Amino acid sequence: MHGHRVGGVHRVPGDKSITHRALMIAAISPGRSSISGALTALDARSTASVLRQLGAGISPLRTESRVTVTGRRVLGAPDSVLHCGNSGTTARLMLGILAAHGFEARLTGDSSLRRRPMGRVASPLVAMGANILLGSVGGLPITIRGGALGSIDWALPVASAQVKSAILLAAALAGVNARINEPGDSRDHTERMLTAFGFEVDRVGHAITFRPTGRFTPFEIDVPGDPSSAIFMVGAALLATGGDAEITDVGLNPTRIGAIAVLQRMGARIEVAATGNQAGEPVGRLVVTPSQLAATTVPAHEVPGLIDEIPMLACLAARAVGTTRFCGVGELRVKESDRLLLIAANLTAIGGNATIEGDDLVVEGSDRPCAGTVRTDGDHRIAMAFMVLATEPRNRIVVDNPGSAAVSFPGFPAALAALFQERT
Repeated sequence: MHGHRVGGVHRVPGDKSITHRALMIAAISPGRSSISGALTALDARSTASVLRQLGAGISPLRTESRVTVTGRRVLGAPDSVLHCGNSGTTARLMLGILAAHGFEARLTGDSSLRRRPMGRVASPLVAMGANILLGSVGGLPITIRGGALGSIDWALPVASAQVKSAILLAAALAGVNARINEPGDSRDHTERMLTAFGFEVDRVGHAITFRPTGRFTPFEIDVPGDPSSAIFMVGAALLATGGDAEITDVGLNPTRIGAIAVLQRMGARIEVAATGNQAGEPVGRLVVTPSQLAATTVPAHEVPGLIDEIPMLACLAARAVGTTRFCGVGELRVKESDRLLLIAANLTAIGGNATIEGDDLVVEGSDRPCAGTVRTDGDHRIAMAFMVLATEPRNRIVVDNPGSAAVSFPGFPAALAALFQERT
């Protein structure tokens, strides 16, 4: 390795949010749909296996191959429990789809997913007319019996793409109107996809009005690269000493690239260029040049648009000049792990300085070498963020479970190494 230079053109795995939604909508579209560039990681496989149990035909999810889905207008009753693995998106969005079906189904997940709250997605679906029995801690396992649903006017207590999506999918399948008030912005992939099928989705301020004017028909989509995966490649390139790296065919949905804006504000040299569109989603490329970063404050209103990127942003803030504050990040306590605690504990364990003040995360920058062992608790984003920090040649960081990266980024160690291979 000559110096610590980056180079080349790289593509990250398909967008997780779009893959989940494409699989689900293909399963409820009667006929054959085709999905290329789908994420093949464990979360997407959880969605595929649940949909297969409900009668959809879905070819194996393999890297570099097209997925064919044979959908049906009405899904069939499952003959066993639907296992959602580690995937909150699978559980919450499937509840929306199942709410509009007149059979009983039971959903469960792994120990991490069973700890995650499900009440805020169950409540609006119950208000629409579904019967839902939550597990003892307000989460999975859940029993749902759907049926004829009524229209809904619902105020979300917390901005949440998953709750919003569950309501919209239920309304689309039941053919009823929905109005949702959201206290902040969250991902809008479901709205974009529903609009592509002719459904009317209007947003004024934080109010979304849905009318069931469309219908689900077979489709083809090329899923763009996941911006939440791209951020780790971006982070590694920013920490390098020279060269530049291009990340191609990446999703540029404005609700998903808040982290890029924060990094640019910190002095990161990241060029963003749009190149096309897939199912209403903008796609383009990022060109990243190594940069010295300066600290910033991330206000609470920016957080929903970059919640998954905070582990990486926090690790980069640990290498910036000054003290960075992430405001109102309490939501990180109920992710795949208590991400807030793990970010602070791990940065401190390797010689950095990070503290939690109420719902704020405060990270002091330093240029001292980092050394120590990182505890991931099996959380893919914690693992990848610290694996990126470990690419700095003078750091001696050991990540206890690098394999957990496969939840969202299969082949991550190889992709990271490829950034630093000198190209002639």
